[in-house]
Amino acid sequence: MSNPITSVASTAADSSATRVLRNTYMLLSMTLMFSAVTAGISMALNVPYMGLLMLLPYIGLLVMVEKTKNSAAGIGWVFALTGWLGFSLGPVLNHYVGISGFEPVLTALGGTAIIFLGLSAYVLVTRKDFSFATGFLTTGMLVAFVAALANAFLHIQALALALTCMFLFLSSGMILWQTSQIIHGGERNYISATVTLYVMIYNLFTTLLQLVGMGGDD
Repeated sequence: MSNPITSVASTAADSSATRVLRNTYMLLSMTLMFSAVTAGISMALNVPYMGLLMLLPYIGLLVMVEKTKNSAAGIGWVFALTGWLGFSLGPVLNHYVGISGFEPVLTALGGTAIIFLGLSAYVLVTRKDFSFATGFLTTGMLVAFVAALANAFLHIQALALALTCMFLFLSSGMILWQTSQIIHGGERNYISATVTLYVMIYNLFTTLLQLVGMGGDD
């Protein structure tokens, strides 16, 4: 016979996880649409490529999201962060559109959607716990980020390709991990979950765009 206290606790935990998951996906969809708008504005204005300069506002906005994630103000900072990332993506999109038209952008967009939906569905259906990968993914992301910064000055093409594949793999792993954290109770803040998933989707899209666009890039 099951323990009624345990059953009630389990039901409450499942209800909380469902609420966090629902709020995360709702906010994620809105931020993706908002960043698409800001990217379109950036493209229309023909904003020049920002390079590493886009990192300073990004880091500042990320810090503000972390500070306000437990308040309503956190939602505003999430939109500021994702809007900025969308705006800074405009010059990159213009670059590929100018070379090969919209085909590489649409291909990368479709690939990103398939990967994200497939990975999310896998975790939601199997309910597999990926918490064991926390250390590996965190360390991998840090190493990849530092290597990418270094290669911005070194311009080693082979390293750039390796980093592109590395970000693709790690971003996919982070989507599995974050979704797993939500449904298993390891993540109870939908603002933090939204930002993590958004950044991983952003990484997936930009890495796929780079891979797809290599055929027409000089």
